[in-house]
Amino acid sequence: MKKGVFWLIDDKLAAYPFDGQFTDGVSKSGDTYNHRKLWEYVRPKGCSKDFDYYPRGRVELTNKGRAVIYMSLHIDDNYIDLIKKEFELEGDVAVKYDHSRHYQCVFDRE
Repeated sequence: MKKGVFWLIDDKLAAYPFDGQFTDGVSKSGDTYNHRKLWEYVRPKGCSKDFDYYPRGRVELTNKGRAVIYMSLHIDDNYIDLIKKEFELEGDVAVKYDHSRHYQCVFDRE
C-alpha cells in the first residue's frame, strides 16, 4: 500500500503514489508528495491552471496500516476503486470527503 496524491482532471484520475520518482515534489514529512510542489512536475502539457484548479485528494496510511483516502467533494464515489488500484490499497479503506479549504477547487469558488 502506498501514500500519495491525486487529481481528477477532465474525468481522468492522475495518481502519484509516493515512490521517490519526484524528489522536488516531496512534502515536509518526506514520506509523501505535496500537491502544490508536485504540480510543477506533473501538470498536463499545455495546462496553465494552478494546482488547486482541479478536484484532488490524497492517500494516507495510519500507524495501524489502514488506508485513508481524503478527497474533494467533487470526486465521485465511482473513482474509489480506481484510487484503491492505483495506490495498491488492500483491506478496509476509509474514505473521507474533506470540506476544508485544503481540498477546494474551482467548483467551490464558482
